[in-house]
Amino acid sequence: MTDAPCPERSRPWVLAATILGSSIAFIDSSVVGVALPAMQADLAATVREAQWIVNSYMLLLGALILIGGGAGDRFGRRRIFLIGLIAFTAASVACGLAPSSESLIVARALQGVGAALLVPSSLAIITAAFPEKERGRAIGTWAGASALTTALGPVIGGWLTDAWSWRAIFFINVPVAAITIAITLWHMPESRNQDQEGIDWLGGLFAVVGLGCMTYGLTVASEAGWIHAMVMVPLLVGAVVLGVFVWFE
Repeated sequence: MTDAPCPERSRPWVLAATILGSSIAFIDSSVVGVALPAMQADLAATVREAQWIVNSYMLLLGALILIGGGAGDRFGRRRIFLIGLIAFTAASVACGLAPSSESLIVARALQGVGAALLVPSSLAIITAAFPEKERGRAIGTWAGASALTTALGPVIGGWLTDAWSWRAIFFINVPVAAITIAITLWHMPESRNQDQEGIDWLGGLFAVVGLGCMTYGLTVASEAGWIHAMVMVPLLVGAVVLGVFVWFE
């Protein structure tokens, strides 16, 4: 259900905002891979830390994306989209200013949380804003733009890293996010699902812990070997927690 119908003149702006917002989240899932050697050299990061610069973002995004969608349905998709966008932008600035690999990993995790809020909300906003006969084309445009930006991520990352610094790949999110926020506040009506029940916070926690333990164990295995306690214990805990997650759901 929609709190206020989206005027026809605002629909292209709504589509533009959702594409811009989700695009920076998708770009940051692929752009870091190219800049990772420069990050590792600049921050004196170990191989394990370099892996977690990538993993922390993908882990939080993947584990919390359903929570983000449920929060948008209950509290308002526009509101959650804006919260996710602001959180993602603030985390991007923290990534660009990170003085160490540890702080960069934490900032990347916060980026993942922001992305988990704005990505599902962007698709839900399109569904609410466009009538059924126009919805398929709008979703196709959003999906095509998302695929294109994901593919362009390594190219953009390599160019920015060579021309300026790896930190530029995070700072470039700020002006894009500012434009997206302005369009959202100006043109996007609020929408929510009035029948949405409570959010599955416990399920989200199980997903984060379970996937986090599994990822940690698999990351350490390349250094310590499969029979090391630092590998077997996280893998076992992760398997148990994911089993509980499946049972709980």
